Amino acid sequence: MSQPDFTIEIFQNEYLPDGGQDVNAIVTVTSGEGVAVSDTSAAEIIIIDCSGSMSSPQTKISEARAATAAAIEAIRDGVAFAVIAGTNEARPVFPTGGSLVIASEQTRDDAKKAVARLRPGGGTAIGKWLRLAHQMFTTHHEATLRHAILLTDGKNQHETPAQLDQAIALCEGVFSCDCRGVGTDWEVSEIRRISTALLGTVDIVPDPAGLAADFAAMMEKAMGKQVADVALRVWTPQHASLRFVKQVAPTVEDLTGRRTSVNAQAGDYPTGAWGAGESRDYHVQVQVSAGGIGQEMLAARISLVAAGPDGTAQVLGQGLVLARWTDDEALSTRINGHVAHYTGQAELAQVIQEGLEARKRGDEDTATSRLGRAVALAEQSGNEDTAKLLAKVVDVVDAASGTVRLKKKVDDADEMALDTRSTKTVRTRK
Repeated sequence: MSQPDFTIEIFQNEYLPDGGQDVNAIVTVTSGEGVAVSDTSAAEIIIIDCSGSMSSPQTKISEARAATAAAIEAIRDGVAFAVIAGTNEARPVFPTGGSLVIASEQTRDDAKKAVARLRPGGGTAIGKWLRLAHQMFTTHHEATLRHAILLTDGKNQHETPAQLDQAIALCEGVFSCDCRGVGTDWEVSEIRRISTALLGTVDIVPDPAGLAADFAAMMEKAMGKQVADVALRVWTPQHASLRFVKQVAPTVEDLTGRRTSVNAQAGDYPTGAWGAGESRDYHVQVQVSAGGIGQEMLAARISLVAAGPDGTAQVLGQGLVLARWTDDEALSTRINGHVAHYTGQAELAQVIQEGLEARKRGDEDTATSRLGRAVALAEQSGNEDTAKLLAKVVDVVDAASGTVRLKKKVDDADEMALDTRSTKTVRTRK
C-alpha cells in the first residue's frame, strides 16, 4: 500500500549572536490526502469499566453501554474489533474467545447485544485490562493500525502502581489508546500516564449522557487513520546535542525521553498514527558549537519516517534547521513568532498543573501565582477555551497581568476538566 504525502515546514530565526549556541525551531508536519486504508490493517478494542461503582448512579453503566454501541456502529466493515469488560479482572465480552472478530453488519449487531447484557460488579485493575487488550491485539498479526478506547470511573485500587506501569510498558508501541474518565472519582494523573505512553488523548466526561457522542467521534477519527507508527527522525551534527523534542500542537507532549537511537547522530521520536489532512507542530531545540561571524551550518535535519513494505524506513518528508552567526543585533535578537507562541503554550500547560497541585496541597500562594500566570498566558496566546476553564477555578481580576483570586468553592468536574485539558493548545497563525 502506498503512503500519503507529507509536508514539513520549518519556522525559526536562524540568526545567532556571536557565541550563540541554542537553535530553536517549530516543525509543522502535515499529511496529504493519502490513499484508502486497507481494512485488514486496522483493529479496534473498546475497554469498558464494569466495576461496582459504575452502578452509582445507574446512568453510568447504561450510558457506557450506549456509548460502546455507538462506537461499534462506527467501525467499518472489514476492521477487526473486540470489547473488553474491566473489573478487578479483565474479560472478553465479544468475541468471548479472546481474539478479534471482523466487523460486519452481523458481528456489530452481535457485539451490541453482548454489550447490552453488561452489569457492574467488582473492583478496578486497569493494568489487567491493558494486558488483555495487548494479548488480543497481538493475535491479529495483519493489523498495523491498532487503537483502543478505555473508559473508567474510578481509581486503580486493585493492583499496585508498579503493576499498572508494567502493563503500560508492555502496550507501548503496540497500540494507541484514547482514555476517558466519567464522573469525578478517577485520578487524572493516573489515566494521563496511560494516554501519554500510548499516544492517545485523555478527557473527562462529567455527565454520562455525553459518552455516546464522544465515543462515536473517537471511533470515527480512528477510522480515518492511514499510516501507523510514524516517527520524527532528528539528525544533528557532531559536537551538537539535542536538548528536547516536544509536540506542541494540538497538545503538548514531551517526546524527549522516548528516543529510539538510529545511530550516533540520529534518533526517532514516536508520533503515532496519522490520518489524511492532519497537521501537528513540534518544537525542537539543538545546542551547537558556537561558530564565527558569517559562518553557517546545518543544525538539524528533520525527517518523517515510517516502515516501508520491506520493513526498512521510508522517508515521508524532510526539513532543515539552520544556524547562521551574525553581529547584526536586530537579526540575532528577533524571536520567531512560532517559537515564542509555543514556548508560552508549553509553559501554560505546566503552570496549570503546578497550580492545581499546589491548590490540593493547600498552598494558596503558589496556587494563586501559578494559576495567575496561566491566565496571563492564555490571554496573550488567545487560548479562549483554556481561559474559560481557568475562570471556573479562579476569579480573574486582570487577565493581562495575571491578577487572580482563588475561588473558595470549585466544582470537582471543573477542576478535573482544567487538568485534563491543560495540554490542549491553540495553533499559531501561519
